[in-house]
Formats: sequence, C-alpha cells, structure tokens
Amino acid sequence: MEYLNAFLCGGILCAIGQILIDKTQLTPARILTGYVVTGVFLSAVGLYEPLVNWGGAGATVPLTGFGHALAKGVEKAVAVDGWLGVFTGGLTATAGGIAAAVLFAAVMAAVFKPDSKR
Repeated sequence: MEYLNAFLCGGILCAIGQILIDKTQLTPARILTGYVVTGVFLSAVGLYEPLVNWGGAGATVPLTGFGHALAKGVEKAVAVDGWLGVFTGGLTATAGGIAAAVLFAAVMAAVFKPDSKR
C-alpha cells in the first residue's frame, strides 16, 4: 500500500505541475519555485507532515519535499541556535541533497558534453 500511496501522491503533484504548465502562462522556473514555497508554507501550517506520512517518497522527493526539508531544518536550527538558525537551518538540512545534485550535474556534464540548443 505504501508504494501505491507514494505513486498517487507524486502523481498528483506532477499532474498539478503539468496543468500549471498547460493552462497558465507561468514559466517552468516560477512553477518550480512555487512548489518549493508551497512545501515551506504547508510545513509551516502543519499540513505537509501528514502528507509525508501518507505519501512517503511521493511527498518527499518532489520540490515540495525540498521546501518541507528547508522548513524543518530552519525549525530545528532555531530551536537550537535561536534566530541564527533562520540563516543556517535550511542549508544544513538540505546540504547533502544539494551537494549530490551539483556532483551528479558535474559528472553528467563531463561525460555527455552538453551543447546549447537553438
């Protein structure tokens, strides 16, 4: 059942993104940024944690999950370090994912020699 829930949750989030691409004039960058901000907002009001409990990886892997991780990192760091945690918590909580993304992007760029599309 966990796999089905993850599939449904991730599928719904992706379907919403596709609808936004097809039906609005929003650029992909604005949609992606909106997903991160939505994840932060839903975490702040306490609605994203139940979604994570139900959807598992379907809720934590998309960009809304990145926003959730940022919010949780800031919340934890503020509890430990005070207001300094506002600046350090999000980066500390997501450093592994960011480092992996940069590393894999560099490897792929070195292996496949990207070319600009015209």
